[in-house]
Amino acid sequence: MAQQARDDVPATLQRSDRKAQDTYAETRASAEAEYHDAGRAARTAWAAVKRTYEKVGDRWKRKPSSGPSDDHAARGGDPARNPAPTAGGIDAHATKAHLLELAKTAGISGRSSMTKVELVEALRADADRATAEARR
Repeated sequence: MAQQARDDVPATLQRSDRKAQDTYAETRASAEAEYHDAGRAARTAWAAVKRTYEKVGDRWKRKPSSGPSDDHAARGGDPARNPAPTAGGIDAHATKAHLLELAKTAGISGRSSMTKVELVEALRADADRATAEARR
């Protein structure tokens, strides 16, 4: 991958494995050439990452199975016409058992009595916190 493309990889991906970085950079470069729109290219690149990776703490890790990460991603398209909230990279379509395991690893208290939606929110809050700490 060209150095320019690697320099454009967001920090959370820089803390992730090389495949996640390459997926983002290569998809973004291709989308910029196709659409001539940096914002659309970035959204397309993130969508590609989120199909095979999930946000865990301050980095992206391979998902057990590929697919859309939340209802917003499943619908796809222009975010102006699809204003549904996202799960912030947390795989909301994962099994509850998988989410519980991630919550256990993250040390989220009260996880055993949480619903799947609550687990996604708790994991998102944990990931946001971890990312903010990593940026300091």
